[in-house]
Amino acid sequence: YAGLGHPAVTGYLRELGVTSIELLPIHAAMDEPHLTRLGLTNYWGYSTMSYFAPEPSLATTAAQQAGAQAVLDEVKTMVRRLHAAGFEVILDVVYNHTAEGGAEGPSLSLRGLDNLEYYWTDHGIPQDVTGTGGTLDPRSVHTMDLVLASLRYWVQEVHVDGFRFDLATTLGRDDRGFRADHPLLRAIVTDPVLRGVKLIAEPWDVGTGGWQTGNFPVPFAEWNDAFRDDVRSFWLSDRAARRRSGESGIGGVRDLATRLAGSSDMFTRQDPPGLPPGRSLRAPWASVNYVTAHDGFTLHDLTAYESKHNEANGEDNRDGTSDNRSFHHGHEGELPLEDPRRAEIEGARRRTARSILATLLLASGTPMLTAGDERGRTQRGNNNAYCQDNEISWVDWRRRRPAEQLRETVVRLLQLRGEHPQLRSPQFLRPADPEALDAGQIAWFDRSGAPMTHEAWMDPAQHVLVMLRPAVSGREGAEHLLVILSGAEEETAVHLPAAPWPQGPARVLLDTALESPQELPTGPVADRRVTVAPGSVQVLGLAV
Repeated sequence: YAGLGHPAVTGYLRELGVTSIELLPIHAAMDEPHLTRLGLTNYWGYSTMSYFAPEPSLATTAAQQAGAQAVLDEVKTMVRRLHAAGFEVILDVVYNHTAEGGAEGPSLSLRGLDNLEYYWTDHGIPQDVTGTGGTLDPRSVHTMDLVLASLRYWVQEVHVDGFRFDLATTLGRDDRGFRADHPLLRAIVTDPVLRGVKLIAEPWDVGTGGWQTGNFPVPFAEWNDAFRDDVRSFWLSDRAARRRSGESGIGGVRDLATRLAGSSDMFTRQDPPGLPPGRSLRAPWASVNYVTAHDGFTLHDLTAYESKHNEANGEDNRDGTSDNRSFHHGHEGELPLEDPRRAEIEGARRRTARSILATLLLASGTPMLTAGDERGRTQRGNNNAYCQDNEISWVDWRRRRPAEQLRETVVRLLQLRGEHPQLRSPQFLRPADPEALDAGQIAWFDRSGAPMTHEAWMDPAQHVLVMLRPAVSGREGAEHLLVILSGAEEETAVHLPAAPWPQGPARVLLDTALESPQELPTGPVADRRVTVAPGSVQVLGLAV
């Protein structure tokens, strides 16, 4: 707590350009017995023991020795300092299960108070839709009261700004399955204390009908797993498949475009018929776009590993997903110093990482970065490091040149996002009209500068996509943005769109082929065409 609120950390985050800090669970938790036997700990904290007390192990030694009030005071001080530095604070909360686990788990709190009331059972048999055991029963009035009281406490006493609900589908379940109008979800969104705080759902669990992305009620935002999968496919697994097979017809750009435009296919499902064009009950910010999170590969590892390497977890590499959609660029894992391919492969990996970051931070929606990805953090191929409180999980803060250059790219991308309001449209995007361009519109082109056709959208061999985001009219210094994304394996000549599309002078604002934005050219683009490197993104600004 004290470390996160330290000026060195808040200064780093301010310079990076982020606005909100989401913390993994800080509710008091415990380590599972099997981890204790292995000499490991539950580093992530998804094993809650108390919904009203902060985890003491994250406090300073002095606070732990002084007692519970001192630990809580450190949490409050952390929140105050983050607020003073300009950040919102969002807590990851785990109201779907507890540390008591399944039927064989210990009796620590709710099981000893009223097992049948707090836990989901069917004729006395525990039910599990979380994969962890100890599923709380959201149908119970007592469970609902517990969840609401806990949320109110952290808002009123600690002054946090929002919550990310782990396995949130569980909170909306009744005997028939998930309901967007579940009494607990309705109580959360209508509660006078919680009104105005940010609510983010992890919109799935492991039960029947558990995948519910796009189905949570307003004003919830939701983690968009389709964004994660489609962006990974375009930049990583599709390219790996093409390289292995030698076939060019693998992939395409259609799904990527849908994610760049805000995923309206997923977040307008609840709209009633008859809404005017461009209107929706929800907005693009409801899509929390991400490519990595705490679970799964880090950004670096997505570019360096195609198989998980979780042996350190003590489960013979059985844990963790095998659906990684990654691309090691020609070698599994880190390359030996003497490998003659090292410079080429590591350079290609860094370029792909920069291109993924550009896709994430230029897409319509709410972008989420995983801490350390901006520095190339690696977990050495471990995609389930929940029990690794060691160098596998920790961020390497040493000022190494590749890490600093990647951070500079993230800073530049967040500057572009802040300086160009068309990237933060409050509505789902309409097809652009070249005769009446304004914010909230979007247009797509192929490498020749021609508008995308139905045939081009359906072509799996189409690996280059050009996106136009018109400027916000009437804004001084406004410029149109042209974003070129190339998943091709060779250099590609890309022509800028012809009239009647914008014809003003163009300048390069970002090029992920470059190790750092400090290497960008300063002059205008000549000849209305650019050369785009393999696996890279270019962003052009076009004068209005």
